[in-house]
Amino acid sequence: MLGGYGGFGARLSRRLAADGWAVLVAGRNGPAAERLAADLPNARALVADRNADLRPLLEAHSPFLLVDAAGPFQGSGYQVAEACIACGVHYLDLADARDFVCGIGRLDDAARAAGVAVISGGSSVPALSGAVIAELSRDIEAVCSVETSISASNRATAGASVAAAILSYVGKPVRLWRGRRSRQETGWHRLHVARYHIAGRAPIRRLVALADVPDHDIVPATIPGRPATVFRAGPEFAFQLLTLWLLSWPVKWGWVRSLSPFAGWLLPLQKLSARFGTDRSAMAVELKGFSGGEASVRRWTLIAENGDGPEIPTIAAHVLANAVAVGRLVPGARHTAGEVVLDDFSPHFNKLAIFRAVENQTYEPLYRRVIGPAYATLPQPVRAMHDLIGDAGAAGRARVRRGTSLPAGIVCAVMRFPPEGEHDLHVFFEERDGAERWTRDFAGHAFTSELSQKGDRLTERFGPMRFSFDLPSDATGLTMVMRGWSVLGIPMPLWLAPRSEAREWAEGEDFCFDVPIALPGIGTIVHYSGRLRRI
Repeated sequence: MLGGYGGFGARLSRRLAADGWAVLVAGRNGPAAERLAADLPNARALVADRNADLRPLLEAHSPFLLVDAAGPFQGSGYQVAEACIACGVHYLDLADARDFVCGIGRLDDAARAAGVAVISGGSSVPALSGAVIAELSRDIEAVCSVETSISASNRATAGASVAAAILSYVGKPVRLWRGRRSRQETGWHRLHVARYHIAGRAPIRRLVALADVPDHDIVPATIPGRPATVFRAGPEFAFQLLTLWLLSWPVKWGWVRSLSPFAGWLLPLQKLSARFGTDRSAMAVELKGFSGGEASVRRWTLIAENGDGPEIPTIAAHVLANAVAVGRLVPGARHTAGEVVLDDFSPHFNKLAIFRAVENQTYEPLYRRVIGPAYATLPQPVRAMHDLIGDAGAAGRARVRRGTSLPAGIVCAVMRFPPEGEHDLHVFFEERDGAERWTRDFAGHAFTSELSQKGDRLTERFGPMRFSFDLPSDATGLTMVMRGWSVLGIPMPLWLAPRSEAREWAEGEDFCFDVPIALPGIGTIVHYSGRLRRI
C-alpha cells in the first residue's frame, strides 16, 4: 500500500487488514509506516518512493496487489503501474486526476500479456460516481445531462496530494461536453449552491465549484445519449471556496501560471479551521433524460455523518481490491467506471453513518407547460426543438440583417447581436429547475437569453429586461406575441416595447425560425432567420 499511512491510505490499510489481507504499509516516511503497521494485524512497514524504480522492491516482496494511495496523480506518469506489470503484480490506485485515469488504457496490451488487472480511479470518482450513474440510467433511452457534486466536512482534513490536486486546476481551462459539443470553461468557476436532502436527516446546503475529474470524459463516452457532464466540489465553508475562486482569476488571466506551488499553504490554513464546522459530508448525482418518451429526473443523494465521509473514497478501493482477489476483474488496464455496481457499496455504507436516497420525478418541458394541449398539434421538428430537459444542442445556418442607423448599431453592440451576413449557427440549451437558458452562437458571436414560465405565458429575459409572450400554436407552427415587458422589474408601456413577432415552423425535418426585432422611432435593430436540427 503506497501512502498506506496517509489520510485515505491509513483508512484503506485498516479496512484491508480487517478483511484478512497481509498489508505492507509503504511510503517515504518510515516511522509513520511503522506506527500504523504496529496497530494492524499481519502488517509490515516498508520505505518506498513512488517516484523511484519499484521493481526491486516488488521482486523482493512479491505482493499480490499494489494499491497506490499516495499521489498526487495530476501530471504523474505510469511508472508505478508499469513496474507492477513488469513484476506480475495487480495494480489499483485512488486517482481522480482526469488525464491520468483516462489515459491508463495505454497500458492495456502489456497488462493483458502479463495477466494482471491495472485499475485506475478507485475513489469516489469515477468508481462510486460511475456505479451511481449506471444505476440511475437504467431504462433511460437517452440521458441528456449528468451533474455530480461532492462537499466534504470541514473536519475531514485533506492530505497534501488532495491539496495539490485541487490547486492544479483552479483557474485553469477545463474541457466539458455541453450543448452537444466540447466547450472550455474554467476550473473552480461555475459556482452553484448544492442542496442535499434525505428524509429524516438535516438537509445540507453548500457552495460548490467546477472541478476537473475523469467523469467529464468517461460519462459522455459510456452513457447512452452522450450526456452533458458537470462535476462540482466544495468545502464546508463558502468563504474557503470563494477564497480559491478569487485566487483563480490571476491564473485565468495568465498573471500566475498555477496555484500548485501554494499547496503547502493550503493545508495549514485548512487545519486552523478544522475544529469548526460539522462532521457531515455529502454527495449527489442528478441525471436527466427520456424514458418511454417522457422526460425524467433521477437524483441519488448521500449524506455521511459522524465523520464517516472520508471513508467513502476508501470504500471504492476496498470493493475493487476484493474484486481483484476473487478474480472478478479480468486482466487489462482501464478506469474503474463499470467495474463495480452500486450494490457492492451498500454493505460497507450500512456499517457507517452513511445515508442514501433516490428520487425519481417526471418533468414537463417548458413549452409544453406554457402552450398546453395545442403543443401536440405542432410539427414534429418544432416539438423536438422544445422537448428539452437538462442539456441539448442544435446546429444549422442563419442569415442576419442589422439595422443601418447609429442607434441600431449601438443597441446591437450592447445586446451582443451577431454581425450581418450568413453564419453557421449553434444553439446551446440548458434547462435547470424548469427554466431554460439559450445561447445562440453565430460563428463565434454569441448572445444568451433565459426563458421561464410566469402564469400562462412565456417570459424571456435579456439582462435587466423581461418580455412576456403568448404562444399561439397549431399544425403550421407557433408565433411569439408580446403581451408585456419590464426593465429592472418595473413594468413598461407596451407601445414602447421592441416590435418582435417571432415565428417557428417546419420544412421537412428542419426547424425554421424568423425573428425580427425593431424599436419605436429607430426601426429595425436586427432580423435573423434560418434553420436548425437537434444534434
